[in-house]
Amino acid sequence: MANKRQKTIITCAVTGAIHTPTMSDALPYTYDDIAQQAVAAAEAGASILHLHARNNETGAPSVDPEDFKPFLGRIKQATDAVVNISTGGSLTLSIQDRIRPAATFSAEMCSMNMGSMNFSFHPLAKRYDSWKFDWEKDYVANSDGNIFRNTFRDIEEAATTLAPHGIKFEHECYDVGHLYNLKFCMDIGLFKAPIFIQFVMGILGGIGADIDNLLFMKQTADKLFGDDYRWSILAAGSAQIPMATTASQMGGNVRVGLEDSLFISRGKLAESNAQQVAKIRGIVEELGCEIATPDEAREILDLKGADRTAF
Repeated sequence: MANKRQKTIITCAVTGAIHTPTMSDALPYTYDDIAQQAVAAAEAGASILHLHARNNETGAPSVDPEDFKPFLGRIKQATDAVVNISTGGSLTLSIQDRIRPAATFSAEMCSMNMGSMNFSFHPLAKRYDSWKFDWEKDYVANSDGNIFRNTFRDIEEAATTLAPHGIKFEHECYDVGHLYNLKFCMDIGLFKAPIFIQFVMGILGGIGADIDNLLFMKQTADKLFGDDYRWSILAAGSAQIPMATTASQMGGNVRVGLEDSLFISRGKLAESNAQQVAKIRGIVEELGCEIATPDEAREILDLKGADRTAF
């Protein structure tokens, strides 16, 4: 985006799915906990809530709309935050399965990985001796054999299927090549400006989380999209708050949440999603930026409005 100051949108990724083992009791997985933490994050200053679902009993990642339904309505009743439903959530399921929740509930926003990639978190398997659920250790350890699939055909299917719903995509770009993928998709008419790009940094298989890489991603996006995009940063693990702080001073928006990091500071687990939101909000405001309300976020991103969702 052009160099002009605007209000900073905070997105909170409330509950992890494909790459967040439940190694913290703060990470919500039940319907009640997801609803409660999402509302608390909104009250702390998040204008967008990025949501995955999990099986209420086993904690396993789920793309079943029935696992979204119990908390979506509660969140909408309690807050005016924008709901952003993941189209990820699984390294093995088809794009048809992964877009079903967004289509079922006609969300205002949904995430969209802009390419296929190695997506691994297997080093975590060596860091823990105990696991909350039986499926987690093998799931994490075997992720070194996984590819997250989003081919051009997959992306086109998602875009055309969801187009009648007026959904705005959060285009998750894990490396610079994903920006070129997105430009190609815009050129053939799949997505319309203003687009919303999430620079995803620090995931094994994607670009590293450092300032040089952020500048490179930003400069490339400027070259490809000019004034036709808005952007945010998602930095995994310990890079979450430092990179978000830097991005906010570059005119970008920020994403925090327990999906991306279980910690609030080095070696200290976060108590909740809201704690992370409150921390980055305090930093951003101390540095002279204003936080966008949900309605301001809707205006900035050209969203359709909560009244046009199906939940």
